Amino acid sequence: MNYYFKFKSELEKRHLWEVFIYLFFGGLATLVNFITYFVARDTLNLNLFTSNTISWIAAVLFAFITNKLWVFQSKSENFLELSIEFAKFIFYRILSYGIDMGVMFLLIEGIGVSDFWSKLITQIIVVIANYLFSKLFIFKPKDKIV
Repeated sequence: MNYYFKFKSELEKRHLWEVFIYLFFGGLATLVNFITYFVARDTLNLNLFTSNTISWIAAVLFAFITNKLWVFQSKSENFLELSIEFAKFIFYRILSYGIDMGVMFLLIEGIGVSDFWSKLITQIIVVIANYLFSKLFIFKPKDKIV
């Protein structure tokens, strides 16, 4: 555990801890997305759109919880504040979902890239976009009144 605190302390000194922890949980969200997608497609025999939608919903719910609690450590004063934060989160995730679907369609149908590689490429793009959305628009620190 001592190595963990040393590692965290070094990253915090360089202002990289938030990025690291975001990428860690982003990687887990990507894993949730991948597993759910291929289970829906291969086990349930669902089409590309339905499989991708199910995987997106699972990853978004996972990401909201991890982003709120561990990445940005956002505190909500009341249910309304939590609801607004969740609504913003959903709005920006719908935007990134559009990016995900558009790029997947372009890569698979337009260029002929396999769905595995298309999914991998889109997830890299989506993780970057979602970090920026979360940092700049969703979990930004509340202004303090002094």
